[in-house]
Amino acid sequence: MVLKHQIKIITGIFTFLIMVFLFSCEKTGLFVDCSECQAEEPIEAVLTIKLSTEYGETFINIYQGYLEDSVLYSSIRTYSSETTITVQINKKYTLTAKYLLPGSIYYAVNSVTLRVKYVKDQCNDPCYYIYNDEVDLRLKYTK
Repeated sequence: MVLKHQIKIITGIFTFLIMVFLFSCEKTGLFVDCSECQAEEPIEAVLTIKLSTEYGETFINIYQGYLEDSVLYSSIRTYSSETTITVQINKKYTLTAKYLLPGSIYYAVNSVTLRVKYVKDQCNDPCYYIYNDEVDLRLKYTK
């Protein structure tokens, strides 16, 4: 009886840990793409910004930290579905995209913190892998 209870507890803990691992916010995964590794630890990285293109020109503001802090890092105007900017690793950035539609203005807001992972055994040589280097500012729907 006690053994069955211990097995249920261990199974529950194991299931919980699997769920935490699968649904965690960090998107490093188990394996890295060794072709994207760098030999030296990076200080900066390229952040890719995904945008909706069907609405014409998009105005992007990139803030260091939280939006409420109002520390403007950069502004971009583009017609492209994807644009990039170089930012520092391990710093939080909040991005806004302003879409001008006939009779309406829509904003998309998202934040990201670029991270770096040291990989020792997965690639031929030890290297640094950058992740969380993409942010989605596409509009999901409009009225």
